[in-house]
Amino acid sequence: MTTPDFARLGVPSVLIGALAPRGITEPTPIQAATLPDSLSGRDVLGRGRTGSGKTYAFLLPLVARLIEQPRRRVGRRPRSLILAPTRELASQLAESLAPLEQAAGLRSTVVFGGVGQNPQVKALAGGVDVLVACPGRLLDLMNQGHVDLGGVEITVIDEADHMADMGFLPMVRKILAKTPRDGQRMLFSATLDSGVNKLVKEFLDQPVTHSADPATSPVGTMEHHVLEVSSATRFDVLRDLAAAPGRTIMFTRTKYGAKNLARKLSARGVDAVDLHGNLSQNARTRNLEAFGSGTATTMVCTDIAARGIHVDEVALVVHADPPVEHKAYLHRSGRTARAGESGTVITVQTPEQKRDVSDLMRKAGITPTYHQQVQATSPVLTELAPGERVATHEPRQPEPELDQARLNGERRSRGRSGGQSRSGGQSRPGGQGRSGGQGRGGQGRSGGQAGGGRRGGQGSENPAESTGQGRGGSRRRGQGSGSSGASSQGQRQGQRQGQRQGAPARYSTSSEGAGSGNSVGGGLAAFSSGRRR
Repeated sequence: MTTPDFARLGVPSVLIGALAPRGITEPTPIQAATLPDSLSGRDVLGRGRTGSGKTYAFLLPLVARLIEQPRRRVGRRPRSLILAPTRELASQLAESLAPLEQAAGLRSTVVFGGVGQNPQVKALAGGVDVLVACPGRLLDLMNQGHVDLGGVEITVIDEADHMADMGFLPMVRKILAKTPRDGQRMLFSATLDSGVNKLVKEFLDQPVTHSADPATSPVGTMEHHVLEVSSATRFDVLRDLAAAPGRTIMFTRTKYGAKNLARKLSARGVDAVDLHGNLSQNARTRNLEAFGSGTATTMVCTDIAARGIHVDEVALVVHADPPVEHKAYLHRSGRTARAGESGTVITVQTPEQKRDVSDLMRKAGITPTYHQQVQATSPVLTELAPGERVATHEPRQPEPELDQARLNGERRSRGRSGGQSRSGGQSRPGGQGRSGGQGRGGQGRSGGQAGGGRRGGQGSENPAESTGQGRGGSRRRGQGSGSSGASSQGQRQGQRQGQRQGAPARYSTSSEGAGSGNSVGGGLAAFSSGRRR
């Protein structure tokens, strides 16, 4: 049976023409199944695996219905709403919407947390046709009176099962309750569990359900392999896979694990970036763009990237840490073999994880190929990830681990060697002021002697190093001497003297106040944010 083209499904020609330059000319199965009902205004429940084309399955009917009945934009009252669980997915939805929006003469904006809300508020005040939003920030703006959902004609919930997994359902219910009951609602998801079904029953009116494939069906063009490694060889195996040509995504269970693995890979000559919840929005955007453009060939991430992040031509997905549940395995693995492409999925397990991985595969409906006692020199690695391993830059010494115990030990050591002031308080000869490098006699007179205290000799103008314990220093918090006006002069002196001696420059952020040396609450609160690179 021949799949009908977009025109036969009822998609307006102006939108078909907008997608053609992107190479989107034929509908995918989920699009062909849902478009006739969604274009007619029916509530739709669509299920399809990641990469099946769900995004345009709801963007096309949303835009088509908005241009079918044009209306004047009203400030703070969007005409349509798309809810997404993560910032990255919301941004990618906006990017996919852009050609349709431009062709139809519509206006949209994206709303999510982690960034300032003022630009978002300004955009909403000017009036938008399409609002793409994450639930948390949208609720905040609604509570502040910046958004009124009373004019929403079409509501879309993308990655609904992920909304349930992340605990967003209470927020989503509050948001949907503010949209008109007679508006069209579309819900798309890779799986339909009990949490999603609650939304369907409460907010969708006699929805038409379409499934492009079974709920647990793995991608047919995916190869699944399990490599058993020892703890000692695990990293070398991961490094070999990451150094293979092409884009690779590696998944870890924790945010620290993602950061640490990316750092170690970079130290061994692999262009790797990390993506996880501890990064700022700018850093997340920058790293994702580096991976998408090919500047970085490996992205190490937590499950935050398993849902909805689309990067073309990802040849290899590696579960550096096997996930806990089978749904996470399927969503992670869905980063490769998208839109008919082939891909390889590798799970790295230690002997202790053997039983857990076996249960995981059984629940996911996967029958992988197992490889025992794999090392970095094993031929199977080049079979699964072919190509010459070439370091993209010279290997370098990894930075110290960022664990708190080691940081505390280093601070105590610095304190014993002469006392360390975080912003330039009075330093003994040879003492290191964090904002001024090593300054002989570099004095910040306003804030307590830098040789002090278990808690840093913390005076109001100049807290000394938080755990540095200097000779002869007082253990009492906040004890110091000097006038409150000289801290900046002491900092400048310490910086100049440190620079003359060639000490590594450091930078700090501080704020001045007018408290006395014995005050704990006022004055200069300074903190160092690391070495300047």
